[in-house]
Amino acid sequence: MKKSGASQGQPASELISKRIAELGDWRGETLSRMRKLIQEAVPDVVEEWKWMGTPVWSHDGILCTGESYKKVVKLTFAKGASLKDPARLFNSSLDGNVRRAIDIHEGEEVDESAFKSLIRQAVARNSSGKAKASKKAKS
Repeated sequence: MKKSGASQGQPASELISKRIAELGDWRGETLSRMRKLIQEAVPDVVEEWKWMGTPVWSHDGILCTGESYKKVVKLTFAKGASLKDPARLFNSSLDGNVRRAIDIHEGEEVDESAFKSLIRQAVARNSSGKAKASKKAKS
């Protein structure tokens, strides 16, 4: 796993681990579990720390962010509207044309296989966009 987005001299991965520990409840456990699934799905994922304290996972662009709120852990996929979601994991931000999110409430489980599939699709989507962008630059 690559590391990026250091803040105040600390690598992003350390800041994310610190956030998980600070949460200290089901939200930290959930964010930790989802982080592990992201890393399993894409071993060379880049962890970043953006927007004054938001964990971000990237690979040729943002895959998803991991936000924690009082009653939900929200994983927002930057280009989620363009991903196939047969397991219907996306349950939030469904009205937009670009993003989609998964809201996880206390006690809820996420289909690990379906989640990893979404992450891998997001990588493929970002990679295909990168190829198109480099072709335009050459023209």
